[in-house]
Amino acid sequence: MDVRSQWEYETNHIPGAKNIPLEEVPYKVEEFMSFKSPVVLYCRSGNRSGMAVSILKQNGVVNVYNGGGLGDVQFLLN
Repeated sequence: MDVRSQWEYETNHIPGAKNIPLEEVPYKVEEFMSFKSPVVLYCRSGNRSGMAVSILKQNGVVNVYNGGGLGDVQFLLN
């Protein structure tokens, strides 16, 4: 799950990753609850994805993790 802005996502993203920008996360908690878990979030550096994980956990979403930055996730997938 990519929590960067839409234009960042369109520039480069993990194939198959869904884009829900950080500012939309609080309004999409139900959608996150419907995803198969675990759900790994990423952004550019890991900061926004960390905030998104916090928001989701505070709202009862379990098995959600901060994958860090896009480069970190790309490295782990290779």
